[in-house]
Amino acid sequence: MLNYNTYLNEDTDQWITLIHGAGGSSTIWFKQLRSFKSEFNVLVVDLRGHGKSKFSFQRNYNFDLVTQDIIEVLDQLKIEKSHFVGISLGTILIRNIAEQYPDRIQSMILAGAVMKLNLKSRVLMKLGIVFKSIIPYMLLYKLFAFIIMPKKNHKKSRLLFIQEAKKLYQKEFIKWFKMTAEIKPLLNLFREKELQIPALYLMGAEDHLFLPSVKHLVASHRKSELIIVENCGHVVNVEQPLIFNEKSLNFFRSQSGNLS
Repeated sequence: MLNYNTYLNEDTDQWITLIHGAGGSSTIWFKQLRSFKSEFNVLVVDLRGHGKSKFSFQRNYNFDLVTQDIIEVLDQLKIEKSHFVGISLGTILIRNIAEQYPDRIQSMILAGAVMKLNLKSRVLMKLGIVFKSIIPYMLLYKLFAFIIMPKKNHKKSRLLFIQEAKKLYQKEFIKWFKMTAEIKPLLNLFREKELQIPALYLMGAEDHLFLPSVKHLVASHRKSELIIVENCGHVVNVEQPLIFNEKSLNFFRSQSGNLS
């Protein structure tokens, strides 16, 4: 089972579950915990092979397998329903949970959401596929981090994710990277199919790879709303934590009565 931590609030039965991105760990939420646990119970997990979660001897991973990992933790803790917050790849996992287990999600915040790969993203993926077994994964990861988070004010986020990624093994990185083969049809489904689960997209105004597609998606999905955070790139919760926390809590408060 995944490594996880819970922060309990005896004044509520509502939960927030936090899902990090590829190469990260639950530690990326350190600027959210104090605010979130003051009003909600909070669950943070380390995805398989990340943080303190052990790697698996399975040859290949897929999104359904990793999604099931998260559901197993909810079942273990007897959490029937939760609000969810994800960053980057974590948003894909949450959206997959919403597809397969819609009754487990009360509402969701998708930050730095990945909902479509533009030309630059697809080129990055192809480069990674070609070189993933040839050059050290940290060189690839540093390149990806710089392209996704290129500006000076993105430096803190960039360095944090690089530091966390150092805890991965080369073989583990390759198994996660192979999952990109199934990402395009999955994202196509997410964009085409609107769910009845309230969703807030929290995006940095400088998230040049992923913001345009999210704008397009929100324009056609009535249950979704978009907040764009100025002077901010891909990792909104790290670069603008005060705004992120305020907008997140406001959204969760507005959805806390929706337990049906």
